[in-house]
Amino acid sequence: MPTPEVLIFGAGAVGAFYGSRLAVAGAPVSAVCRSNYAAVKESGFSITSPQFGSYDWRPTRVFSSAADAVAAGVHWSFIVVTTKALPDVSDDSALLEGLVGPGTAIVLVQNGLGVEEPYRQRFPHAAILSAVTVISAAQPSPGHIAHNRWTRINIGPFLPDLESADDKEEESHAATSQAREFAQLLVSGGVTDASAYSHRKLQQVRWHKIAINASFNPSSVLSNGTSNRAMAEDAEMSEHVRGVMEEVLTTAPKVLGAPFPAEFASAETILNSTRKNVSGSRPSMWADWEAGRPMEVEAILGNPIRLARAKGLEMPRMQTLYALIKMAQANRDQLRKSQSRL
Repeated sequence: MPTPEVLIFGAGAVGAFYGSRLAVAGAPVSAVCRSNYAAVKESGFSITSPQFGSYDWRPTRVFSSAADAVAAGVHWSFIVVTTKALPDVSDDSALLEGLVGPGTAIVLVQNGLGVEEPYRQRFPHAAILSAVTVISAAQPSPGHIAHNRWTRINIGPFLPDLESADDKEEESHAATSQAREFAQLLVSGGVTDASAYSHRKLQQVRWHKIAINASFNPSSVLSNGTSNRAMAEDAEMSEHVRGVMEEVLTTAPKVLGAPFPAEFASAETILNSTRKNVSGSRPSMWADWEAGRPMEVEAILGNPIRLARAKGLEMPRMQTLYALIKMAQANRDQLRKSQSRL
């Protein structure tokens, strides 16, 4: 088989880290960079990791925009999208126009639910691979990636039309083999906990992560920047967070039509693990709030609520958080606009 050409679209901390491991596996890996373009173009990435040590990685090609990547005329085997999912701000699937060719698989390493649908609609003949990662990584300065903890990533084909079909049909689908190929590339690059899942199990993983993100993320913002550990240790906040997680964990199987696998962590297990996290880190939504950036409100809160309602189910705790954080963001943005006109 020819060596797969990989394009990291949005090479921030997560994209650059996984891109570097794919390069270790022998794949030519290029990157579309944004704010870090100048630094990466000149020097590539410098990566520190407790697991992999300190090393440098220079992408095969560095682009400042999607248009530049299109102009390069490369046939991409995998386009790995690691931008934030902000459907209320823009449809980022449009940026991939001209990049998706025959046999290209689009790998969506993004938080939230419903992130796949815009890409499926725009590129109906492309393989859409959905991916969920648990990783702690940051970019403290342009081109410098600090990998702190975890490398786990699960990849599966997005095949909603086959949800009620025989398993053999999904097994024979091209997207299924491409998901396995991508996972194996990561394993070859040292990410030993990269796994290929079925469509259904990958969506279960997405819902399970929603239980964590939808409880901790907005709660941190609404409580003025409380860390995950502090929320888990405080009596009232831990009750609140547990209630949101359990609401999601009991609703998701009804939406998906199947129970969660037995190995999936319970709300109490997640809280206990969070209490042991000595880093005292805050959720990413707080960082976006503090920097005045758009938050992943729709992907993490709005879309799950809408998917549940389509099945006749309500999640009142989630809906409360959604209403409050959405209005808080709107008020913040309106205040900034007013101040900029002064």
